Amino acid sequence: MLVYADLSSQVLGAAIEVHRVLGPGMLESTYERCLCHELRLRGVAFRRQVDCPVEHKGTLLDCGYRIDLLIEDCIILELKAIEKILPVHEAQLLSYLRLTGKKLGFLINFHSLRLKDGIVRRVL
Repeated sequence: MLVYADLSSQVLGAAIEVHRVLGPGMLESTYERCLCHELRLRGVAFRRQVDCPVEHKGTLLDCGYRIDLLIEDCIILELKAIEKILPVHEAQLLSYLRLTGKKLGFLINFHSLRLKDGIVRRVL
């Protein structure tokens, strides 16, 4: 679990740095690109806009789901730039965790005045 803790720390630190520089009010795509740049600067491996197929009766189906960022193939980041996180957004993150078999995910809302108030952590 130490790997998750260290990696989570790096990822959240990168997100906080992006928010500190940009503040709230930008487009989600802007935060995503800037966070990717910050993660690269920190040497954190990630994949962006990762397909997330649905398995139904033994067949993988492309239903259009995409994970915003998959960090080191173990942590899912779902990014938002919205007024308020709703239960449907948390359900989206939980669905991605279930579909991929990953154990840890973060929902990060960059429109929060203080980013720490816009971070939701979920573990399966």
